Amino acid sequence: MRTTIILANIIAALAFGAFPAKGQVVVGEEHCVVNVRTDDALNMRSAASAHSRIISTLRYGRCGVMVIDQCKGQWCPVEDGYNGGWVHRRYISMVSPAMYCVNGPAEEALQVRAYPASSSRVVTALPANQCDIQLLPYSTQGWQKIRVSGYEGWVPARTLFGQ
Repeated sequence: MRTTIILANIIAALAFGAFPAKGQVVVGEEHCVVNVRTDDALNMRSAASAHSRIISTLRYGRCGVMVIDQCKGQWCPVEDGYNGGWVHRRYISMVSPAMYCVNGPAEEALQVRAYPASSSRVVTALPANQCDIQLLPYSTQGWQKIRVSGYEGWVPARTLFGQ
């Protein structure tokens, strides 16, 4: 019964826009670099054009990229804490609000892993009542990357639900 209610809440939240879809760009919010090969980087440019000067590069998986104003077409003005410039919107995705909770038995802690595998090193363990979890815009084979209480790591996606 609890699972049915949780799924219904998540579906309703998606339908009403309570949290962003993967790839969504929102002014004033934190974003991460996506859709770039893991051995490559996103170019931050001096103007909204692929032909503008490169100011800096942002590696795949880099978060903390803030969209500071409305995008112009496919180009968004950003700051990364060091530089300001423009990036193509296809390569950034917003971090979710801290509105997710652990979905598991009350007696079991949720192990947050360094990589998306149950054999990976445990970064931290979350109590069954832990909330204020952010989803980072990365998922693979049933695993979701999260941020909570200063930690980042991977958990099985089924172990989370939205508030």
